Amino acid sequence: MQKQRFFDLTLPELTQAVKALGKPGFRAQQLYRWIYSLQTQDFAQMTNLSKDFRSEMPTLFDFTLPEILKVHKSVDGTTKFLFNVGSNKSVEAVIIPSRDRLTLCISSEVGCNMACKFCYTGKQKLQRKLETWEIVGQFVQAARTLTPDQRLTNIVFMGMGEPLDNCEAVFKSIEILHSTWGYNVSRKRVTISTSGIVPMMPKITEAGVRMAVSLNGVNDQVRSEIMPINRKWPLAELLEACREHCRVSGDKVTFEYVLLKGVTDSLEDAKALYHLTKSVPCKINIIPFNEHPGSGFYRPAEETIVRFQNEMIRLGAHVLRRKTMGRDIYAACGQLTTAASSTQTQASL
Repeated sequence: MQKQRFFDLTLPELTQAVKALGKPGFRAQQLYRWIYSLQTQDFAQMTNLSKDFRSEMPTLFDFTLPEILKVHKSVDGTTKFLFNVGSNKSVEAVIIPSRDRLTLCISSEVGCNMACKFCYTGKQKLQRKLETWEIVGQFVQAARTLTPDQRLTNIVFMGMGEPLDNCEAVFKSIEILHSTWGYNVSRKRVTISTSGIVPMMPKITEAGVRMAVSLNGVNDQVRSEIMPINRKWPLAELLEACREHCRVSGDKVTFEYVLLKGVTDSLEDAKALYHLTKSVPCKINIIPFNEHPGSGFYRPAEETIVRFQNEMIRLGAHVLRRKTMGRDIYAACGQLTTAASSTQTQASL
């Protein structure tokens, strides 16, 4: 009998698999707790399981996880992982520390088809969508590197790839990580960021997780130039989908807005951004561009960034400046790429 991948299975699926083996269904809960919550794959420790079942498990389930190829540490405490996902392909995930949380930024694809001009990942093009076990595995492997007093509290699907381009694996992985017998990550501590695949956005609402939208342009002309997806689903359709999410979920949308020097960073852009988004219950994260090789864009001067934020505040927007983390190891927003891991970040090891 072909072994099933353990990290591909939701708790109901694992329960069915265990029952099909002639075991009581509650064994699935016990397995989830040992492997996810207690973070062990040492079957000898699983003393509430029968010796026979413990000896059988390696033959019944495949417990393979994506291999950690490299770990990069930033001076600011950010940690970036390079994972092997087979066939000479790899993805990155990042642990981002802050005062009251420890966030894991997860990848959903190898490369990306959205081709946003300011994003390093987009230069790779889509090579493959990750399977559920490969997404869950990033969390499992990252969690196992922490000290006993540390715990991953938040998940953001803001790594490599467009999450709504890989819906089945992304939402299944959320179900697994949310399980009370596993890591028990609250759905309200999970955020999916999308470039704006409008027909798929209701799936975020249905999943009960938070929505972030990569906006980055105050009109269709600018946004279509730097984000080709806007040509298919322009701003009017995107913002209506955001309003519907807010109406159904009772939650706010987070708009992510990258400040590109001379492109999206003027006071006129700040005013236009406020008026564009004021009909949507939202907060706005302004993100000074994180430069990377060959982008053709530049980070605005500090005074320009401050002026932009102050203008948004003056107008009454709920606006925050995202703290830049991990720039020295190419782990900041828009910098993830497997190419960078073997070159630019080597000196950071």
